[in-house]
Amino acid sequence: MRVLVTCPPMLGMIDEFRSDFAAKNVELDAPKVVQTMTEDELCERLPEFDGWIIGDDPASARVLEAGASGRLKAIVKWGVGVDNVDFEAAKRLGLPAINTPGVFGREVADVAMNYVGGLARETFRIDREIRADKSWPKPRGISLAGRKAGLIGFGDIGRNTARRLLAAELDVIVYDPFYQPVEGLNVTPMSWPEGVEDCDFLVFTAPLNAATRHMFNEDVLERVKPGLRLVNVGRGPVVKESALLAGLADGRIHSVALDVFEIEPLQADSPLRQYDRCIFGSHNGSNTEDAVRRVSRQAIGHLFEFLGVK
Repeated sequence: MRVLVTCPPMLGMIDEFRSDFAAKNVELDAPKVVQTMTEDELCERLPEFDGWIIGDDPASARVLEAGASGRLKAIVKWGVGVDNVDFEAAKRLGLPAINTPGVFGREVADVAMNYVGGLARETFRIDREIRADKSWPKPRGISLAGRKAGLIGFGDIGRNTARRLLAAELDVIVYDPFYQPVEGLNVTPMSWPEGVEDCDFLVFTAPLNAATRHMFNEDVLERVKPGLRLVNVGRGPVVKESALLAGLADGRIHSVALDVFEIEPLQADSPLRQYDRCIFGSHNGSNTEDAVRRVSRQAIGHLFEFLGVK
């Protein structure tokens, strides 16, 4: 029995999980992966494995068909987002498939809130300038209390982000077509993009699907309040990069904090790099040792169950 793991956070702690596989006489393959493997790489390697724990790799119909033509019997998507996995193809091929939902709400919300505070007070800029030229900058930030944040997505990550925003005394508008009230979270649900012109912050936690792709675009940009601060910890293509660049260029967007991008890793020649009022992440919002340990063992458990490993 052989299992391939291609999820970078899990790979970063893989030595901790080797005993889980060895105890069941399962051979583990843990290649070095920066963000994802390519379709061609996966099509070549996957037929040699019985199970696959997927990161953000393209688990397309082509890749799954290649795997199923060999030994592949089951897949588990490590983490929450599933936009990279063709579950319909998996079902058609008879491959049991599952993700690990509801596991990173607190961790990603911590990053989102950190970004909100960083953009409000420009702490990132202070750090950069002191390091670069030993200056002593004093940018005039904005207070959080009494400001308004539009929160896009009200799943596990969104709800945990709302708790943190409310604790900082922001007023929170929630945009989610599946919104359900939560006791203790005094937020205002609205239909996107109603009310964005009143928001000082837009915080995106939404997953990527047909409805959310490019939901922040040039039409929405026309409506925003000048000086908007934008955070994205959901999926890169939820925010259309061309609209983001247009807003940064003319000042309608004051600053952005992005843990995710339309193309990952962020390209060396990305025009976003020219704007110093940007905080860049590396799609790393969920990556704490506590969360990785918890989710990796959940993923291993699911995969072993699918494969009949006792």
